Amino acid sequence: MTRDDNANENPTHRKNDGDNSSVSSLESNHSVTPLKKIPYPKSVFFIVSNEFCERFSFYGMRTILSLYLADILLYSENDATVIYHVFTMMVYFFPIFGAIISDSLLGKFRTILYVSCIYAVGNIVLALAATPPLDFPMRPISLLGLLLIAIGTGGIKPCVSAFGGDQFVLPQQEVQLASFFSLFYFSVNSGSLISTFITPILREDVKCFGQDSCYSLAFGIPGILMVISIIIFGIGKPLYKIKKPEGNMLVNVSKCIGNAISTKIKSKNVKKDNWLDYAEEAHGSKLVEDVKCLMKVLLLFIPLPVFWALFDQQGSGWTFMARRMNGDVGGFTILPDQMQVVNPLLILIFIPLFQYIIYPILNKCKVLRTPLQRLVAGGCLAAVSFIVSAVICLSLESTYPILPHATNGQLRIYNALPCKITIATKGLTEKDIIIPPGDNYTNIDIDVIQRRSFDYVANGCGSTSGKFMVYEKKSTAYLFNETNIPAFELADDVDKTTNGNPKLRLLLGTITPVEIKFVNSDGVEEMRINSSNSDLFELKPDDYTIKFGEKYTYTTHLRLGAVYALVGRQKENQEFELSLRIVTSPNSINILFLIPQYIIMTMGEVMFSITGLEFAYSQSPTSMKSVLQACWLLTTAFGNLLVVIIESAEPFHEQSKTFFLYAGIMLADMIVFSLMAMRYEYVKKEGSDESHSTKGNDSLNDRKDSEKFTGISNVAFTTDEKGLKM
Repeated sequence: MTRDDNANENPTHRKNDGDNSSVSSLESNHSVTPLKKIPYPKSVFFIVSNEFCERFSFYGMRTILSLYLADILLYSENDATVIYHVFTMMVYFFPIFGAIISDSLLGKFRTILYVSCIYAVGNIVLALAATPPLDFPMRPISLLGLLLIAIGTGGIKPCVSAFGGDQFVLPQQEVQLASFFSLFYFSVNSGSLISTFITPILREDVKCFGQDSCYSLAFGIPGILMVISIIIFGIGKPLYKIKKPEGNMLVNVSKCIGNAISTKIKSKNVKKDNWLDYAEEAHGSKLVEDVKCLMKVLLLFIPLPVFWALFDQQGSGWTFMARRMNGDVGGFTILPDQMQVVNPLLILIFIPLFQYIIYPILNKCKVLRTPLQRLVAGGCLAAVSFIVSAVICLSLESTYPILPHATNGQLRIYNALPCKITIATKGLTEKDIIIPPGDNYTNIDIDVIQRRSFDYVANGCGSTSGKFMVYEKKSTAYLFNETNIPAFELADDVDKTTNGNPKLRLLLGTITPVEIKFVNSDGVEEMRINSSNSDLFELKPDDYTIKFGEKYTYTTHLRLGAVYALVGRQKENQEFELSLRIVTSPNSINILFLIPQYIIMTMGEVMFSITGLEFAYSQSPTSMKSVLQACWLLTTAFGNLLVVIIESAEPFHEQSKTFFLYAGIMLADMIVFSLMAMRYEYVKKEGSDESHSTKGNDSLNDRKDSEKFTGISNVAFTTDEKGLKM
């Protein structure tokens, strides 16, 4: 057992190996020497400050990552989701290597320092890739930056809180150690909350390099915070207690399992009760027995990755879902990626709520008392949250525009003339098409293979004739105005933008060219174009004053997700007659309808993540605690791998069906886990820090001891993901 493993033992629960009578005699004579009071280590403030900056950097970058992949790198939503979860998978896979390097080679301090430099370089590379004037190949450079960030944050993940624990002397500083982890947890939440709120604002509201967004700044600020975190951490070196690396138990376990397998293969005529017994000669009975206990717990870990497959979609699937919703709330616009801030806010509320109210009530009712029961309940809540998501998605999908598809084409005809026009066509409609001035005609259900033409004759402000061309899988528009006779063809696009911004097209008849300015509600000019422009362009959702030259203005409100056509003409007195036509309806379902699924998912997280961490810690042998916590991290990595597999297969086009699929997998997974849990016998070791009641003690209360002592062993407890997901 290493020194760090010894530190994991709760001093208040240690079993006396000496004569109890002598202890009693000493106590009766009041001869126990009081523990010397040791000053609170100032070094931990550098570690906590470093953690705040690092978590600000990570969560700030990850909050906007899926939108950057879709909007700037132009990946499809499906591909962006895959890349996002591959990145997250690597983040939770690299801690294994960070732990091995730290415990076996460099030690915690140098591992944190060196790997943090890789981390910072990754942030800088990502910010530079998002800077258009540099003209870097954006996709490969961005992916390189993400790889470096994954190596960096994953590599230091098992080291930082453990290094903080090294600064304390036990048992004299038990209370101070507990307060350190509370402070550490607070710094994680603070960095996460602030960056999750601020980074989307930097992305959306700041303009740079001629673009409507500024991802280079949104990535750059987290990069600067990461550099600051390294500086802060380095400054504290004279105050740190730095322990030498003493070997990694994960490596020893791997060697033991490997030796057992190879020895069993070679010893064909030798029978042993358990396949791990073949490693006794090389590694000793103590390690073999501990590995056996480890394997029993790891067997229960097999179904757990599915929870993280659902949980981590808050930054991918749920964010893309939020883009199709209306973020206007009382004059303030909630950005889709800002919705992720709901989770850490709810966590701060739910932890004391569960600890002091919900769990005591459940215990009195004799319901969900054991850790495994609560794990099942947490997983089922995650499934329910995705059912809620799927139901909301069904409502959202009913508001989506009907897009042209195979054997189908769409036609829209706009009238920018000062009079009503009557159009007679052959094969398009049985009756004449009548379009008032400033209005339009729409037909979205035209059967066509490749292309189809319709002859027409139009009467109104004179008479003209021509052909309407309709193309398979396309939407086509025609405009009648005074400067183009007959009507001229325009490529149409009725789909909503991926970023949720409204689209607008000017369909005007002008006597003379007019410069048109778009001024937002703050009086800032957003765009300036010529009146002859008929292309679709994006604007931010806002109230706009549209200035036509010097004599005429038109005010309107452009809403999220809508597609508009501004149809009209210029009169002889230079004024305009205008009509704003809605081609695609704006987002109508408010983004606040996502809150119930966040509430349910966060409740599931509290019951699943905290309880799972406590279970892994309490059920493992003392020497195996670091290995169990490393394997707990890997459940997150494999959960994200599951998302990558499903999204790569793309079983459904509709997001609602995909969410129902995840919910179904989660429920089936919990049924399997329940059957496995029913066969599990809890480890109960009297008089040790691993003592655990099979009667289902409050897992949040048990968690307190885990927080105090698991943090000291490398990989044993790493406060991350708002202090919960380990």
